[in-house]
Amino acid sequence: ASGGPPLLRDPGVRSPDTLLDITAKVVAENIPFQRIEERYDRIPEPVQRRIIYWSFPRNERDICMYSSLSRVPPVNSSGEPQNLSFCKGLKLLETGCVDNVLQVGFHLSGVVTACRISPPPTLPCGAPEPPQRFKVSVSFDRCKITSVTCSCETKDIFWCQHVVALSLYRIRNAESVRLRVPISETLLQMDRQQLQKFVQYLISEHHTEVLPTAQKLADEILQQKSEINQIPGAPDPTAGASADDDHSWHLDEEQVCEQVKSYLSQGTYYNANKQLNSLFSKVREMLRAQDSNGARMLTLITEQFLSDPRLQMWRNQGTPMTDKCRQLWDQLGALWVCIVLNPNSTLHEKQHWKAMLEKWTRIDVCPPEDPDYRLQQPGHPSQRDSFVNRDRDRYYYDRDRDRYLDRERRDRRERERDRDRGRDRLLYDSSDSSDDDDGESSSYSHRSSKRLRLSGGHAKSVVPALPRTIFHRALDAVGMSWENMHLKNILSSDTYCSHVPDSSSSGSFNSQGQPLWHETLSLCAARVDSLRSHGHREAALRLAVSVVRTMKQQQLIAQRRWHESQQTSSTTNTRSQGSNVQQSPCTSRCNGQGSCLTTSVNAPANSDGWVGHPLDPIGTLFDTLADASIIPEDQRPRTPTYLDLVGLEDQHNNLRPRYHHVPVVGSRDRSETYLTLAFEVALIGLGQQRLMPVGLYAQEKACKQEDRLIAKLQEIDLDNSLVAVLRRQAIVLLEGGPTSGLGIGIHPESVPMHTFARFLFLSLLNYYPDLAYEVGLRAMRLPLLEEHEDSDDPMGGNASSSLMMSRSPRWFTLGHIETQQCALSSTMLSAAKGEVMRLRTVLESSQRHIHSSSHLFKLAQDAFRFATPENGPRHPTLLSVAFELGLQVMRMTLSSLNWRRREMVRWLVTCATEVGVDALISLMQNWYQFFTATEATGPVATTIMSHSTMMRLNLSFSQQEELSGCARTLALQCATKDPPNCALNALTLCENEALAFETAYQIVIDAASHIMTSSQLFTIARYMEHRGYPTRAYKLAMLAMKNVHLAYNQDTHPAINDIHWACALSHSLGKSELTNMIPLLVKNVQCATVLSDILRRCSMTAPGISCPHPPPLDNGKHHTHPHRSRSCTATIKPLSYDRPPLRQLLEAAVAAYINTTHSRLTHISPRHYGDFIDFLTKARDTFILAHDGHAQFSQLIENMKVAYKGKKKLMFLVKERFG
Repeated sequence: ASGGPPLLRDPGVRSPDTLLDITAKVVAENIPFQRIEERYDRIPEPVQRRIIYWSFPRNERDICMYSSLSRVPPVNSSGEPQNLSFCKGLKLLETGCVDNVLQVGFHLSGVVTACRISPPPTLPCGAPEPPQRFKVSVSFDRCKITSVTCSCETKDIFWCQHVVALSLYRIRNAESVRLRVPISETLLQMDRQQLQKFVQYLISEHHTEVLPTAQKLADEILQQKSEINQIPGAPDPTAGASADDDHSWHLDEEQVCEQVKSYLSQGTYYNANKQLNSLFSKVREMLRAQDSNGARMLTLITEQFLSDPRLQMWRNQGTPMTDKCRQLWDQLGALWVCIVLNPNSTLHEKQHWKAMLEKWTRIDVCPPEDPDYRLQQPGHPSQRDSFVNRDRDRYYYDRDRDRYLDRERRDRRERERDRDRGRDRLLYDSSDSSDDDDGESSSYSHRSSKRLRLSGGHAKSVVPALPRTIFHRALDAVGMSWENMHLKNILSSDTYCSHVPDSSSSGSFNSQGQPLWHETLSLCAARVDSLRSHGHREAALRLAVSVVRTMKQQQLIAQRRWHESQQTSSTTNTRSQGSNVQQSPCTSRCNGQGSCLTTSVNAPANSDGWVGHPLDPIGTLFDTLADASIIPEDQRPRTPTYLDLVGLEDQHNNLRPRYHHVPVVGSRDRSETYLTLAFEVALIGLGQQRLMPVGLYAQEKACKQEDRLIAKLQEIDLDNSLVAVLRRQAIVLLEGGPTSGLGIGIHPESVPMHTFARFLFLSLLNYYPDLAYEVGLRAMRLPLLEEHEDSDDPMGGNASSSLMMSRSPRWFTLGHIETQQCALSSTMLSAAKGEVMRLRTVLESSQRHIHSSSHLFKLAQDAFRFATPENGPRHPTLLSVAFELGLQVMRMTLSSLNWRRREMVRWLVTCATEVGVDALISLMQNWYQFFTATEATGPVATTIMSHSTMMRLNLSFSQQEELSGCARTLALQCATKDPPNCALNALTLCENEALAFETAYQIVIDAASHIMTSSQLFTIARYMEHRGYPTRAYKLAMLAMKNVHLAYNQDTHPAINDIHWACALSHSLGKSELTNMIPLLVKNVQCATVLSDILRRCSMTAPGISCPHPPPLDNGKHHTHPHRSRSCTATIKPLSYDRPPLRQLLEAAVAAYINTTHSRLTHISPRHYGDFIDFLTKARDTFILAHDGHAQFSQLIENMKVAYKGKKKLMFLVKERFG
C-alpha cells in the first residue's frame, strides 16, 4: 500500500528463485507430503527442507481473513484499527514480542510476549510484574494453517493476536526461522542408545506432564498383542497431514456455532445484527479466495439460524418474524444461491448441498420464501378467522410435504432437461419472460397463484400449494448448468461475436453481432453474483455486459410491439378512440381524463419486479459494471486491500467512489463503456413496470432497494455520454407502453415512479428541460387511487384512500409513496417558478393526482416557501399557485376530519395576505366553499381585519372599507347559519357599523330561545356591557337566566359567576330591572349560598348606583336607563329586606337553607360535621335578616334535635354552638 506506512514489508531486491525452489513451491502447495514419501523411498534432506519451507502460507491476506471480521468499525484518528486480532498481532510483531520460533517439519512453534504497558503492574513486593508469555503452536499443510493452539485460551471464531504474530513472523522472517525436518526423520538418524537417551531426557524435562502418558505407552509397547504393536510405524505431528485428511484452513466450528447462537439470542440488538452481517461478509470473502470454508461456515451459521427458538414461537403465535431477522434470512438464502452456483463446484459437492438444502426445507420452522405468506387473509377480517385459516394452512403444509417435494424433484429434472436443450425464449418483454418462462414458472412456483389467492380469487386446486421456503431458490440454482457452449464462450472471451446479424427476438446475438444471454433476469444476476463472489471477476463482467445488452434489446422490442399494437388499434377502433390514443403525452397528461388514458386493468403486469427481488438482480449487475469503472485511488493513503475497514453502517463516512469510462472490451460501439452500461441497467430496472408486491415487508424492501439504487446513481458525475443514456432511456420509458413504469396503459396496481422520476427530472433539467417535465408530469399519476376517483369530486381522493386500504393487496407503503409524489411535484414547482405555463401545468397535474390533503398542504407550503425567499425576489405566479393549492386543501378538508385543519386555515390566510387584497376579498366572499361558519368569523375574518394585517397591506381607505364590508357581510351570513358559535365574532366584526351591528344583535335575540345555551348568551351579554350597551346586555342576561338551573347542592356550578354578574347588572340599572330579575333567580336557583350572597350584594347600595357620573350622550348609540340618570341627582336609600324585591329573595334564601339542611342531614357522615356547623353559621346570618329570623332559626334547631336525636355527637356540636 502506498501513501502511508505499509503493513506489508517491502521485499526489496530479490534474486531469481532456483529451479529447486520453483518446483518446491508447486509441490508444497498442491501435493500432500505423504504422497511424496509413498512415491519415493529416499528424499534428499535439502529437497525435504525446501518443500517444508514453502509449505507455510505466503500471503498475509490469508492470515488477516482468519483473524478479523470482513467489516469492522472505522479506524481511529491515528489510522490504525486497534480492535482487530490481526492489527494487535501485527503490533506484537513490530514491537519484537515474538521469539523462540522453531519450525519442525510442518509444525511451527514460538513464544509471544504480551505488550508492555506503562506504568507496568507491580508485585506485592514492589518489583515490576513480568509480562505474560504465551506458547503458540501452528500446524500447516499445503500452504494452509490447519490447526492452531495458544496458551491464552481466547474463545473466538477467529485466531488470537498471538497466533497472528507468530504466523506473520514466519511469513516476514522465513529465512531466519530455525528449520528442521520432521522429527521422525531425525529419529531415523539415531541409534538405540541415542533414542533411549532422547526419550529419557524428554521425560525428565517434562516429567510432570508426560510421565503418565509415557508409562502407558511403554506398557502397551511391551505387550506383544497390543493394538499399538499391530500398526506399523508411529504418528508424527510434524510430518504433515495425511493425504486423506480434510485439507482446509483451521476454523473453530464450535466457536462459530456458539457465537452465532449468542448473536441470535440477543434478538434485534443493533450490535448482534452488525456482527451477523459481518459473518456473512466473511463468507463472501472466503468465497472470493476460493476457500472451501466459505460453504462450511455458512452451513454452521444456517444450522444455528434454524435452531433459533424464536422461529417456533413465531410459528405457534402466527406472527411474522421481525424485519431485521428477515433481512438476515434473505442474505442467508442469497448466499446459498451464490454458493451452489459456483461454476467450479464438483458434482459431489452439488449433490451434498442439494441433500442438505432439501433436509432444511423439510424442517417445520424453516421460513417461507415469501415473508408475508399466510399473514394476509383477505375476506376474513376477524382475528379468529385468520387463525382458522392459518391453522388450516399448517395442516395442509404438514400433510402434503412429501407429495410436494416429489413434485419439486420432478419439476427440477424437467427444467434441467429443458435448459440442456437450450429452450430459452423471449416473450412480450424482458420482464414478462420472467413470468412465463417454463423454468422460472416452476422454480419460482406459486407466486402468481399466491397473489391470486391473497387477492380473493380462486385457485385451480382446492388444496393450497405448499409454500416455498427460503432455500428453494438455492435448490433451483443447484440444477442450473454452466455447460451451455454459448455461455462458455461468453464467459471466456471478450471478442466472442457473430458476423451474421440476427434480428430475431430470441437469437443468441444482436444486430451488431454481440452475444446475448436469454434467461430470467434474477437467474442471470445470480450467475453474475456467483462468478464475482468466487473470484471470476472478468467472466462476471462479460456475462453482465451480455445480460444488459439483452435487456436493452428486449426493451426496444417491447416498445416496437407497443407501437405496432397502437397503430393496429387506431385503424380498427372508432375515430374518437383513435384520437385519444394518438394524443401526445402532454395532452393525455393535461386533460381531465388522464387517469383513463394512462392505465388499463387489462394491461400485462409483472408480479415479480426486478427492484425489490430478494436476489437484487439490478443492484448486482450495476455493482459488477460500476466496480470495473472505479478510478484506482493510487494517490490516497490506504490500508492493504485485504483489510477491509469499512463498517456496513459507516459507508457514508467514506469518500465517494470516483468513476471513469472504461470501454467495453471487444465492443464495436465506441460510446459503450462499463459505466454507461451500469447506468443504463439501473435506469431500465427502476423504470420497469411492476405490480405492487403483496405484504408490508416486500413493499418496504422494494422501496429501500429503489432508494439504494438511486443513491448509487447520484454518486456518478454526469457527462455527455451519461446524459445521452439518460435521454435515450427517458424517451424509451415514456414510449414503452404498458411494460414501462412511465408508459401509457399500465396496470392500475403498478408501483408508482415518483422517486425515480424525480431523479430523472433533476438529472435532465439542465440538458433537456422539456423531456424532464414530460417525465415528471407523466410520473405524477397514482393509478390505484385514480381508478375509483370521480374527477369532478374534490373529495374523491379521501374516499379512494379508505377504499384502497380495504383492497387486497393492501398498499402498506402508501404514506411513503404519497410523500415521494409530493416531493416530485415540489421539485417541479421549484424549477418552474419563473415559467407561467409550466407552473400552470404542474399545478393542474398536482391538483388532479395528489389525493391526500396533508400532502397537498405540504406542497402548498413548499410553493409558498419557494415564492417568498428570505433573500431574493418574490415570485408572484408561484405565490398564486400556493394559494390555489391551499384553496383545494380547504375544499378537501371542509367536510372531513383533519387534525391539522386549524393550522391549514391560519396558513391560507397568511398566504392570501401575501398574495394581496383581492385574494382576501375573494376568500371572504366565497367563504362557504372553504370554511365552516366558525372558521370564517374566527381565524379568517378576525385575522384579516386585524390591525397588523392592515398595516402590512398598506391599504387605501377605499380598500379598507371594501374589506370591512366583506367582513360584515360574512359575519352576518355566518351568524345566521350558526348563531351559537358565530354570534360573538359577528358582533365584533360589525361593531363599527350601526345597522350591521343591530342586525347581528337581532340574530342573537332570535336564536336565544331555541339554539343558544346560557353560557353563550352570558358571554355575549358581557361583551355588550363591555362595549357600552347595558340595556342590551340586560336583555340577553334575562334570556340567559331562563336557561340556568342550579340545585341545592351545586355551589360550584360554572354559571354562578355569570348569575352574580347578571344580578349586579340588573341592580346597577335600577329597581325595576332588579325586580324583573329576582323572580327568575328564585325560580331557577335553589342553591342557598348563591341566593344569600346575591341578597347581601343587592342590599349594600341603592339600585342604580353603579356609576357616580351619568354616561355621556352618544347620539343614540348607548341606551341609558332612567334609574341610572336619577341616581346621580337624588339620594336613594338601599333596598329593605322587608319590601320587594329583596323580600322575595330573602324568603327564597331562607327556604333554600332549610331544605338544604335537611338534605345534608340525611346522608351526613361524622367527618362532615365540622363543615355542617359552618354551614349552619352562614344560614343563621341569613335568617337574622328577616324580622322573625331568630325564631325561624331556633325552630329549625329544635326540629333538628328532635328529628336527628340519634346523631348524638352532631347534636352535641349544634347545642354547643347554637344553644
